[in-house]
Amino acid sequence: MAEVTSPQMTEQLDNEEVREILKNTTDLRQYSRQIEKEFKEVENKSIEDYIAESQNIANLHNQINDCDDVLERMENMLMSFQSVLNNISTEITQLQRKSVSMSLQLTNRQSVKAQLSQFIEDMAVSEEMINIIMETPVTERDFSTQLNVLNHKLSLVKELSFKESKSTSDVSDVLQKLRLKAMSKIRTYLLEQIYKFRKPMTNYQIPQNAMLKHKFFFEFILSNERHVAQEICSEYIDTMSKIYYSYFKSYSTRLTSLKFEESCTKDDLMGIEDNASKGLFSKTTSLKHKSTIFTIGKRGDILNQQLEAPIIVPHAQLKNRYTVEALFRSEQYALVDNACREYLFVTEFFMVRGSQAQDLFNQIMGKTLTLMIKNLETSIHDCYDTIAMFLCIHLIFRYQLMCHKRCVPALDKYWDSLQSVIWPRLELVFRLNIQSIHDCDPTKFNKELGPHYITRRYAEFSAAIVGISEHFPNELVSRLLLELQNEVECFILRMAAIFPTRKDQLIYLINNYDLVLGVLMEHTRDNSKEAEAFREQLNARSAEYVEEILAPHFGGIIQFVKECEHFFEKEQMDELRKQERRSLALVASFSANWKKSLEELNREVLLSFPSLLTGSQLLQLALASLVQYYHRFHKLLTPNARAQLTNIHVVMVEIKKYKSNY
Repeated sequence: MAEVTSPQMTEQLDNEEVREILKNTTDLRQYSRQIEKEFKEVENKSIEDYIAESQNIANLHNQINDCDDVLERMENMLMSFQSVLNNISTEITQLQRKSVSMSLQLTNRQSVKAQLSQFIEDMAVSEEMINIIMETPVTERDFSTQLNVLNHKLSLVKELSFKESKSTSDVSDVLQKLRLKAMSKIRTYLLEQIYKFRKPMTNYQIPQNAMLKHKFFFEFILSNERHVAQEICSEYIDTMSKIYYSYFKSYSTRLTSLKFEESCTKDDLMGIEDNASKGLFSKTTSLKHKSTIFTIGKRGDILNQQLEAPIIVPHAQLKNRYTVEALFRSEQYALVDNACREYLFVTEFFMVRGSQAQDLFNQIMGKTLTLMIKNLETSIHDCYDTIAMFLCIHLIFRYQLMCHKRCVPALDKYWDSLQSVIWPRLELVFRLNIQSIHDCDPTKFNKELGPHYITRRYAEFSAAIVGISEHFPNELVSRLLLELQNEVECFILRMAAIFPTRKDQLIYLINNYDLVLGVLMEHTRDNSKEAEAFREQLNARSAEYVEEILAPHFGGIIQFVKECEHFFEKEQMDELRKQERRSLALVASFSANWKKSLEELNREVLLSFPSLLTGSQLLQLALASLVQYYHRFHKLLTPNARAQLTNIHVVMVEIKKYKSNY
């Protein structure tokens, strides 16, 4: 039993009253009857309370029933409201659908109305347009405006006719009559403008500008009557082709009369003597113009300041004479101006681009360009002025670049043709100059130590060519310059060989190399290949010349240094002591004669070179070399000999007297 009631008993034992009863050892039956009695009393009291409140409970029940009725009526009312709202929502949805449908209909009607209105406007031919097309001059602004409108209507009718639109039949007759009338008036006007070009002394820009102002006229004709457009185009081509040909033929002929009468010939090559014998009837070239054959002078300005200078007007310059390149520049610049303007005009007025524009331009200018190429071939055939031809080539480069900047590529083949005429002749004359130097016989020239005239010609010529080609280098020119340089160097060496002494040979070489280097550095960049080559030659010959002029005065010391310096380097002092007697003799000789030797050295150097700057530089180089040898000699002397040697400070003070101000 303990196992069965264990959980319940544990719970009851936890109750405080149970524990109190058990503690007092009360009789449980008696206690149970007491409790039941108490319950009965409580129940009777509750019934009495309920009976006492029965009226209130009845009232509460009645109120609850009333509330249920009210809530039921409200429920019915709300249900009716919900039904009404559902109906309203359905109506709103229907209205929205109707609104969308009406909006779409309105939009469609407006779209149709706009298109239909535009179509009617495009198809209708107004009385105003008819009157203006028929009566108003073509130069009036109203005519151009109505012509645009007419062109639009014609295009529309043409488009609709392919769709078999019946509306076109109502207006096609009127439009065709207006088209024919407009075509007639425009054709007459454009031909009148073209015929104005044929009048003498006409400024071409005036009728061209008038045509450009009404360039839509040609567009109208082209889109409506191609044979009339072709007629106008052909008439313009025929007219302008003859005008340009006549103008440039006359201009070229008159320019030719302004060329120097005394032009370069085969007797004006670089290796030909100035006083070379000529035929009995041959013309002599004055030195005034002869000097410009190999010297550029101010001729190079034609590529810079004078490139876009006004062209030469022959009848105003009858007393003046011009070089080949000046006449070439004037003629080509006139062509550039006219050709660029013409190309831009035809592309804009005749509405052509690319190959079509090139073909049309060639039809207009082709005959003129061929004439100018033939004229150049004739004038260049007997030209021996290399600088002039080279300037012409560089004028071509610059004018071609100018055309490209103006967006005119039409002359590219023409420029190539001009170059193909000039380059072969330029190379031929260049090689003739090289050959003329190769054929020179040094024994026929005077034995002068100064710069040779061929060297001077080469220096000026080379500087001119190098200076011109700085911005547009060319492989052929570089190769020809190198050949010419090698030939001139060989000629200078052959000329130097006719002098009996090495010192005279060196003086001659230095004078010529110095001249070439001076001219090149004056007119070109210091680091040009030609200048660098002659600088190396000049430095080598200058060093050799210093040794030559020092030898007569200080040769013993120089020889002693060269022979004995290796003893000092190997610390063979005994060998140096064996040379004491020789060194004492050299010291005594130097102390007795060194001032006189310096004076003679100074006089000899300055008299040997026409350039005071060159002479002064060589003297300073010789004195610097002497000081170096003196220092080296001083190291090799024994203490006894060193004590007798003139103090280096005394020597330096004396040497400073010969310091040049150049």
